[in-house]
Amino acid sequence: MALGDPYASLAALKERLSVDNNAHDARLTTALLVASRGVDTFCGRQFNLATGSATARKYRPDSHQLCIVDDFVSISSLAVDESNTGTFSTVWSATDYELYPLNGIVDGEPGWPYWRIGATLQQGRRFPCYNRATVQAVCQWGWAAYPAAVPEATLIVAEEIASLKDAPFGVGGYGDFGVIKVRDNPFASRMLKKYQRNAVLVA
Repeated sequence: MALGDPYASLAALKERLSVDNNAHDARLTTALLVASRGVDTFCGRQFNLATGSATARKYRPDSHQLCIVDDFVSISSLAVDESNTGTFSTVWSATDYELYPLNGIVDGEPGWPYWRIGATLQQGRRFPCYNRATVQAVCQWGWAAYPAAVPEATLIVAEEIASLKDAPFGVGGYGDFGVIKVRDNPFASRMLKKYQRNAVLVA
């Protein structure tokens, strides 16, 4: 699945709702998209894998030892701007940093992406901290495969949204409607709590 795709299929939602025709496909597809984006916002991350090759993103490190980035499954290169000029001219080797969570495991569950990069102080490396982004990571962004709780929670919320007669599916969008429905649904919110970015402990 590419970035922005829904986390569950239209067929799966129609099966839950016992819908055997195409009359409501547009509305159900919208419900899936709203629910999926609500999952993203609730968790503070998205779970699909970016298509294509690795791309560069810039970050301001959290400290000289740590840089928190978007979720990624692999890293091609890491460079820093030591002179505070906007040029990432110092390329670090793989021994200059460490990726967390270690081994892609959190609470015994494998398959997690990395989202923290630690400078290897033993190698004399420190992230430069200025008033601008000083770290550039070239990575394959996203999750290799999202956990089972994500499509299940998406379906739970999409089913609830689809059943609302006055759901805000008008022109333009739906604001925070998706995340509100995720928060309000105790089953979905419990399933996703482990995957909330700020609630996860690094293994």
